[in-house]
Amino acid sequence: MYMIIVGAGSIGTSLIDIAVREKNNVVLIDSDADRARDVSNKYDITVLSGNATSAETVREAGADRADALIVTTSDDAVNLMVVSIAASLDIPSVVSVVNETEHADFFRKLGASVMENPEDVVAQHLYNAVKQPNVQDFALLPQGAQIFRLQIAEDSPLTGRSIADSIQRGTIPESIRVLAIARPEEDMQTIAMGDSMLAAGDILTLFSLARVSDDVIAKLVG
Repeated sequence: MYMIIVGAGSIGTSLIDIAVREKNNVVLIDSDADRARDVSNKYDITVLSGNATSAETVREAGADRADALIVTTSDDAVNLMVVSIAASLDIPSVVSVVNETEHADFFRKLGASVMENPEDVVAQHLYNAVKQPNVQDFALLPQGAQIFRLQIAEDSPLTGRSIADSIQRGTIPESIRVLAIARPEEDMQTIAMGDSMLAAGDILTLFSLARVSDDVIAKLVG
């Protein structure tokens, strides 16, 4: 992909690292000359030290051939302006960090996909790592939904039963669905089906419509 990334803060730099490793063609726009120089020295990418709220700068970055533009600054006003420019230049995929939840609708109305409150997401992940140590790879989704993984023990009420049976018995709440099952000893992961039988040691990937309580986590783990 040809990607334009705006902002080389912590999120932008991590994104550049991922995009470069995946062999994408990356152009960075950052208004901080020192930060732009640091990125240019570290990565073999095109770096523009300029103002991304200028349509001319975005054009110079290659908007006419870009597959995607991703805005990562901590200033929602800047991010919204860049998204507006990207929309006017018909860049196919536009994604933006949104630092204040109440601003998200403005971005969506311009056709952008949004990542809300990245600092809150990190904080929530750290809190859950301490509060619910049995939960792995926690991700907070919009409107309170969650995706997470947990490993079930021998005495879990899920062990030795099918997913459908556990749902019917109410062991798995109606708001939760099992998406995948990983078996470390077999070094494999499979899509979860209703007739999938669960065993001690299985690592389950679950989706929940709302925050899962500590009691429910403890019950599922065993």
